[in-house]
Amino acid sequence: MNKKYNLFTFFTLYIAQSIPMSFFATALPVLMRQGDYSLWAIAMLKLIKLPWIIKFLWSPWVDSRSESVRDYKRWIIGSEIIYAGIILFVAFLRIETDFSLIITLVILAFIASATQDIATDAMAARAFPRNDSSLLNSMQSMGSFTGSMVGGGFLLLIFHQVGWGKLLPWVGIFVLVALIPLWFNKKITLRERKVKEKAKPKDMYLFFRQKNIGWHIAFLLLFYAGLIGILSTLRPYMVDLGYDMKEIGAMVGVFGTATGICCSFLSGVFIRKIGKNSSRKIISTLIVGVAAYFLWFSTSETITHTMMLTGIGLLWGTYGMATTMVYTTSMDIVRDGREGTDFTMQIVITHLSSMLVAIGCSRFGDVHGFRGMFVLELGIALVAFAYVMFYKPQAQ
Repeated sequence: MNKKYNLFTFFTLYIAQSIPMSFFATALPVLMRQGDYSLWAIAMLKLIKLPWIIKFLWSPWVDSRSESVRDYKRWIIGSEIIYAGIILFVAFLRIETDFSLIITLVILAFIASATQDIATDAMAARAFPRNDSSLLNSMQSMGSFTGSMVGGGFLLLIFHQVGWGKLLPWVGIFVLVALIPLWFNKKITLRERKVKEKAKPKDMYLFFRQKNIGWHIAFLLLFYAGLIGILSTLRPYMVDLGYDMKEIGAMVGVFGTATGICCSFLSGVFIRKIGKNSSRKIISTLIVGVAAYFLWFSTSETITHTMMLTGIGLLWGTYGMATTMVYTTSMDIVRDGREGTDFTMQIVITHLSSMLVAIGCSRFGDVHGFRGMFVLELGIALVAFAYVMFYKPQAQ
């Protein structure tokens, strides 16, 4: 019973950080376009997520000041209160007149959210034994997908009905409510650290000095690269096929994301049952299958709605499983006393590589078309598959 409540506790923390971030990242570009901002200005808005890219810079500071459950709770609850407080304050501002202030406050809110994420990941790494890490990381993946679906989908629909000022207070209140399971959870216990030396900034460098760590970095760069290009271009591809925005929102934003949530949960159980090495190979095989499906799909003379939904389900379901697998593998490669630092750095590597793959595939698609891009993604997936067949991480 304690394990189930602990898993639920971490799920609420992951979803609390994800929903507001997804909402702001989705709503602000829409509002900017309605306000006649340039496409370049809208593209620059992606910088609001910069705190989540550079959060590894202050992760050693969080690690060095966190020893007990109480320490982690202070970081998490304090960060979430700041996060919620900023959201509530932004609700009283007007996008037309206070745009610069809103962007500044959103960036500060994301710094608080990123800090919560560091502390949550570090506490999670110490609260669960390695054989349960897949279940924990499925909660992390589910929280991210649920946040995307709610924050970037349902809340956006409500926002158009009730407006900025009426919706945001409820988003801020939800962030605070999500802290209740952690506040009342007295059953979280942490593994004792063997290393007594406090984490330092140089630990970020020393992470890359570990024996055979290069093999693991290559895994992080490659594992789901065969999906990222397809994910990033799926909506434009559907536009070219004649789907309108409402259909794309329902098929990708709701059905696709919901499939990702379900498969994230199932993969946690799946990985625990058959083992991590076998799971990596099976999921890598599925990634090849997804890339091959979209290449076949692009050559088909007759494209049906069912074929499109099947592709979306395969894509998002496999992505959900792959995300859980990456989180689980990364959780195994954390050093004692540097849990937040190491896990954060690994996830940042996957974010940066995904960004580069998405940009590269989009550019390749501009030149060679969607079919050429699917060929490229299939090639990347095959390379990753071959790599995974021989990859055996050195768990700490």
